[in-house]
Amino acid sequence: MRNFCRLASALSLAALIALCLAWELWLAPLRPGGSLLALKALPLALPLRGVLAGERYTYQWSSLLILAYFIEGVTRAWSDKGPSQNLALAEIVLSILFFVAAVSYARATQARGNS
Repeated sequence: MRNFCRLASALSLAALIALCLAWELWLAPLRPGGSLLALKALPLALPLRGVLAGERYTYQWSSLLILAYFIEGVTRAWSDKGPSQNLALAEIVLSILFFVAAVSYARATQARGNS
């Protein structure tokens, strides 16, 4: 279970980074030729090393960070039209996948105390 959650977290995080970059640079940028909104992928790069290394603390705090991307996806899925709306739906799916996998990994690796 741990390895599955770790793999799902890493893949969904990498896919979300790629989606954010592609969305704002090529697929549906706010301005022709790309926009600085592509910088939204930078905060996602911060937990990447820790997620790949399986560091439990990284999974804990990044599960909170990812909620901002979920909120952006919901907002843009509601307000945007065309390709941007579909990309926002993909952002929602990837952020939910990462959140569930990260929380599951953090729970699976939690230290068991004497009860």
